[in-house]
Amino acid sequence: MHVQHRKVETAVLRLDRQPWREVRAAGERGAIAVLPVGSQEQHSAHLPMGTDTLLAEAVVDAAVARLRDGGPELVRLPALPFGHSPHHLFAAAVSLSPATLQAVLADVLDSLVRSGFRRALLVNGHGGNDEIVRLAVKRCALERDVALGACSYWALGEGGSPGHAGAFETSLMLAAHPDLVAPPAPWHAPDEPPLFHRPPAPGLLVERHGEWARVGGTTDDPAAADATTGRALLDARATVLAEAIRAFDAATATSHGGETR
Repeated sequence: MHVQHRKVETAVLRLDRQPWREVRAAGERGAIAVLPVGSQEQHSAHLPMGTDTLLAEAVVDAAVARLRDGGPELVRLPALPFGHSPHHLFAAAVSLSPATLQAVLADVLDSLVRSGFRRALLVNGHGGNDEIVRLAVKRCALERDVALGACSYWALGEGGSPGHAGAFETSLMLAAHPDLVAPPAPWHAPDEPPLFHRPPAPGLLVERHGEWARVGGTTDDPAAADATTGRALLDARATVLAEAIRAFDAATATSHGGETR
């Protein structure tokens, strides 16, 4: 006799769309809270200022969709739309200082713990936030009985530098939000590439005053972008993030003296 097994769909809750008792119960069962972290800053003349937030959300939601079949229980938080972007204030940005962003993330993580969660993952969408989100989870885990993770969506797996307002981000936006992408203006490579994008030695971080303004806030040619490439990039980034969430779940499932789920 052939037995047909039912496909079990894992619970994925949106924190902002659920009553509090359901959210708290999920946290106490061991669900992983997932927080996209973005920014509001210039992305040249063809992309919106919220690009980093929109792309963090798009990658997270596509990864979550891959985890509905047998993945860990997740609670997806609303994205934090502001980040550390003072290097883009030469044009336009809404920026938090490192101390303020650190404090906001500390308060969010503390609130989650007080609301019953013991596991959380921060998924960053802006390069200027990277060190800060990592420090936030390190500091919280030193003080609270939690297991926390942090990553920048482009850096997982074989990911490399995404650039800024160039082919990578423009392709992703053409896949995720084509209605928000305007035709890019002609781009001319600067005579001297920006050191923050192409450091003079591997592994060396170099920041030089005025570099972003000098190169016009764009690291590479957005005209090389297309939606097909964007869909492939989105699929690849979502797949590797889903794998990272599964790995985080497996590594932390027995934290805090017993099974969390």
